Amino acid sequence: MNRIIVRLLVLFSVFLSARAFRQDDSTSQTGTGISSSVSLRADRLGGEGFGSSFRTINRRRLLDCGNLNPYVKITLDTTGPLSDEQTVNVTITGLVDPSEHDWIAVVSPSNASTSNCPQNELLYVATGDLAELPLLCHYPVKFKYLKEDPSYLSCQSSVCQVKGLFGTCLVKSCAATVSFRLINIRTDIQFVLFRGGLQVPCVAEQAGPLSFANPKAPLYGHISSVDSSGTSMQLTWVSGDSAPQTVQYANAKTATSTVRTFTKENMCKPGAAADFGFHNPGYIHTALMDGLSPSTEYAYQYGSQTVGFSPNTSFSTPPAAGDDQVTIIIYGDMGKAERDGSLIHYIQPGSISVIDAITDVVSRENVDFVFHIGDISYATGFLVEWDNFLELIEPFASRVSYMTAIGNHERDHPLSGSYYEGTDSGGECGIPYYNYFPMPSQGQDKPWYSLESGPIHFTIASSEHDWTEGSEQYKWLQTDLASVNRTRTPWVIYAGHRPMYSSVSSPVEAIIRSVDVDYRNAVEPLLWAAKVDLVLAGHVHNYERLCAVYQAGCLLNATRDASGMDTYDFTNYKAPVQAVIGMSGFELDAFEEEIPVYSRVRISEYGYVGIQATNQRLLVEYMYVNGSVGDAFAIVK
Repeated sequence: MNRIIVRLLVLFSVFLSARAFRQDDSTSQTGTGISSSVSLRADRLGGEGFGSSFRTINRRRLLDCGNLNPYVKITLDTTGPLSDEQTVNVTITGLVDPSEHDWIAVVSPSNASTSNCPQNELLYVATGDLAELPLLCHYPVKFKYLKEDPSYLSCQSSVCQVKGLFGTCLVKSCAATVSFRLINIRTDIQFVLFRGGLQVPCVAEQAGPLSFANPKAPLYGHISSVDSSGTSMQLTWVSGDSAPQTVQYANAKTATSTVRTFTKENMCKPGAAADFGFHNPGYIHTALMDGLSPSTEYAYQYGSQTVGFSPNTSFSTPPAAGDDQVTIIIYGDMGKAERDGSLIHYIQPGSISVIDAITDVVSRENVDFVFHIGDISYATGFLVEWDNFLELIEPFASRVSYMTAIGNHERDHPLSGSYYEGTDSGGECGIPYYNYFPMPSQGQDKPWYSLESGPIHFTIASSEHDWTEGSEQYKWLQTDLASVNRTRTPWVIYAGHRPMYSSVSSPVEAIIRSVDVDYRNAVEPLLWAAKVDLVLAGHVHNYERLCAVYQAGCLLNATRDASGMDTYDFTNYKAPVQAVIGMSGFELDAFEEEIPVYSRVRISEYGYVGIQATNQRLLVEYMYVNGSVGDAFAIVK
């Protein structure tokens, strides 16, 4: 706990430093997705800017510890080039004094600095990651300790390097083998062996570089909706190729991509994104597939003759607004982890199990949408981790409409124009999010939108932008909620990242993920007046179902129907039922012992929420990753 408090104090100092360099500017930052009232250019921060001076004082060269281990060698089971997904076995031999602190990293690009930058820990803490991480001037893609090989510390695989008299061994060395699963990140890589731990490492040996066979390959495609008709869908993918590519779909149809990218200069300073965490994103392609029919499956592939095409995939369009049924999956706070067990910045330990569970459901059930309501990848300035996340979700995001809401770990920074001036985005300021996940929003850096499908009207808000009375988003919410045609879409679901109610136990959790009563007081009356049926949020990392709540009081409780289902009868509307659903990957939060008056079901286990709507019934189920139901309730009219 003392370490956490110290790091929180450091985080506060980073925040103050960022505020000290904040400048107002009326110049538009074209193409970055940042409000025109905020300039992120270094020259606006005086000369080269704070980020540049920070990098200068932050670096010191690593000691070369190779002379202490003259026998050390790294051997790879491939010489490349690498495929788009490949496991490489790395064998390290010749270490005479094995230590639990020895580690090997995947570094990309291969010429990246492996110098030691001890004060980078300040920027780790600024993102909320309190783990001990490598203090290098360029953050590695991933890393592993050699002790992962159980034979390493005991030196079971030993070689005599220096023999004495009568066959004795004066110097023996030890070996370890670890495996890395690599995905195509477009830039070449090398493997670097470090000794001395994460805080004061020295380079012992390196191997590579290895390049990917096709760094321009079209990869990590995901589908999203652009309107409520079900007749047009959007495909977004990543490539190392700047030339427009095409998507071939519905047999003979084609569409050409628009292409965009972002650079280190677009990031907010100070932050990892503009410094040691930046990785070239390549080019993001988006193509519009139109002329479709709702609730229909189509085959597609994307790419070009020059760079190749993706495998054939199929996706399904969602039901049109007003149809009699729709099925969705929804959750928040997923993030990512490495399938090979590698260590990275900000690991979300439950993410892979939830991703695999959703992939299984989408492959065998009729799912129309997946909604991810904030805290998407937790890359928070370590940009190569966006590729990792996109690769993880592709098995289901490439098959159904994948819709998102922005969270604090995508947006917040004192220089970003976000409502909350924390440093949670690591300097990303929403730019990677907007590029990777173009939603049918209200405009540049206005990520709120609404969408209808079947009998549901979805209102998706940004809790990270100004929601106060009279703000642009507030006025939009009023207009959007007033426009709902309850004959066509009898159900209204409001979703945004931050909750209006929650119960957690830890004081640190309360500081970081507390409910903002001002947000509740501003927005809740709009939802009540519009007779919103269901309110969903993440941010707190557990599942909590509330009653039909308004102004912290229960206006309606569920009753059991004939089948035993908890059911809220909205024949006479009282207030929306609310639920916190931030349990899809991040380390789970505990609950306070005292149960608030509005809380009904509290579960701190990983999972996701499924919703099926007909005109008469809204069924909500919280699903564990093993496929069993943890909680279920219905709303009827």
